[in-house]
Amino acid sequence: MFDLSPMRHISWGIVACAAAIIVVSLFFIYSGSQGLGEEVVIRYVERQVIWGVIGIMIAAFLALIDYRKLASSAFLIYSAFLVLLVIVLVVSDLRRGAGRWLSVGGFTIQPSEFAKIALILALAKYLSREDLPRNSPAYMVGALLIAAIPMVLILKQPDLGTALALVPVVFAMLIVARASWAHLLYIFTVVTLSLPLGWSFLKPYQQTRIKVFLNPQLDPLRAGYNAIQSLIAVGSGGILGRGWLQGTQTQLRFLPERHTDFIFCVVAEETGFAGCIILIALYATIIFIGLRIAEQARDEFGRLTALGITVLLTSHVVINIGMTIGLLPITGLPLPLMSYGGSSLVSVCICLGILESICARRFVF
Repeated sequence: MFDLSPMRHISWGIVACAAAIIVVSLFFIYSGSQGLGEEVVIRYVERQVIWGVIGIMIAAFLALIDYRKLASSAFLIYSAFLVLLVIVLVVSDLRRGAGRWLSVGGFTIQPSEFAKIALILALAKYLSREDLPRNSPAYMVGALLIAAIPMVLILKQPDLGTALALVPVVFAMLIVARASWAHLLYIFTVVTLSLPLGWSFLKPYQQTRIKVFLNPQLDPLRAGYNAIQSLIAVGSGGILGRGWLQGTQTQLRFLPERHTDFIFCVVAEETGFAGCIILIALYATIIFIGLRIAEQARDEFGRLTALGITVLLTSHVVINIGMTIGLLPITGLPLPLMSYGGSSLVSVCICLGILESICARRFVF
């Protein structure tokens, strides 16, 4: 039987904000997918509703479970998703040059979305161990190895955006775990000095994305098209927006990937600056509560897990919105709870469910 007594301590702020974003997303997925045919539009919305219900049910289940039970199986979950990432590289069909999906029963899943959670759990389990001194090289090497394996597999798909989103997660968890500052500074220095060398390992389209980020007019009709159209869409919304289903960039299909990666542009064009501020405020509330949960967690595993999840969500929001307004290069990262896609939606719900479990038990010893 589930112990329901801790549930009186869950964060209703996270529940309310997440529910509001999911409901709002349905309207903008509907708007963003206009022009694809009414049957396709309705199917997208129906699927998102189904995924949302599944995600909410999983989140509720995880909130009822004591998160400390996840610690005992953290490396098993981590290993299982490493296997899935390898399978993706072997059998996945390429979509637009990337093989990130597996087909299961007529649906496609993206294992890397769930592997991020598995990495956080495994890293939190490892970093909270007491048998290694925090300032020992072995402690740092072990943590970096746990992080590096899934990140390399994700890079091989290739999915640079997802891999980069994990970098601040790993560093934040290492800092809170009180890893050696000397080791962290050394790693940061090595990574920074290696960036010019890393350029040669990027695929041509990834190099082009960075070039057009610096100068979208370099190739305005091809590589720079997405960046230019997203800026036009965001800017055309003004203060209050053009109105739902009234955005010209969206409805005339100038804006690419309108219901997925660039859904924030749809929100900006149709609801304007005011709508964007409200949406960002909802994300900021979830992030603030997540940090409070990490601060109040009763054990180190819970603290590190809550922090990792919160930083991961923050990275996704910052990178997605940053790319749509021209502050960051274009990547394939979805906007959490907003972008169309089952894997992304369910994985974020899983993250929030674990957060709620940690929150509910912050007064339980």
